[in-house]
Amino acid sequence: MKKYLSEFVGTFVLVLVACGVAVVTNANVVATSLAFGLVIIAMAYSIGNVSGCHINPAVSFAMLLTGKMKAKEFCCYVVAQLLGALAGSAILAVLLGSCEALGANSYGMNENLATNVWIALLVETILTFIFVTAILGVTSRKEHSNISGLVIGLTLTLVHLIGISFTGTSVNPARSLAPALLQGGEVLREAWVFILAPLLGASLASIFYKAVLKQENK
Repeated sequence: MKKYLSEFVGTFVLVLVACGVAVVTNANVVATSLAFGLVIIAMAYSIGNVSGCHINPAVSFAMLLTGKMKAKEFCCYVVAQLLGALAGSAILAVLLGSCEALGANSYGMNENLATNVWIALLVETILTFIFVTAILGVTSRKEHSNISGLVIGLTLTLVHLIGISFTGTSVNPARSLAPALLQGGEVLREAWVFILAPLLGASLASIFYKAVLKQENK
């Protein structure tokens, strides 16, 4: 239960603070990117020793595929993450006094970019692949344990810097689904993209890890 409570709290903080920054800064690229990265760093060094600080169903899915967690534990992690994300979105709605804008993802974030559903799927898949590959790689060596949280947080910042203009950057189904459920409308209709693509990116990262990185780390 400590693991699941940690995942709940971590995802709650991620959605409340990082999505909150996205809303109040009107999705300013630098501010939002730093917010997501800094939350991950803070949570990694606070709850990481308890649950591993996944706070992302795509990360947990990669851990399942690479044999680092069992199916039952994976399901419990995802439930905790979704509940935490919903709680974070709900509190954010209370603070803002509205559910109109809670930081949900949507493709075509930049009117100067012709982003459609296929581009959104491609962007989210690639960015999740990069993010999850960094996680699998840095956490596979014990000697990297002291810096793993920093590496993971900076990698999340990196993928946000390029992805915000296309999709707002998800790479996290819980972070996308929760605010979309409260906002409703078009962002909820597009939410499937931000569930499917991160899971696909995590799958590709798991394959790459098992085929390449795991062999090098033996």
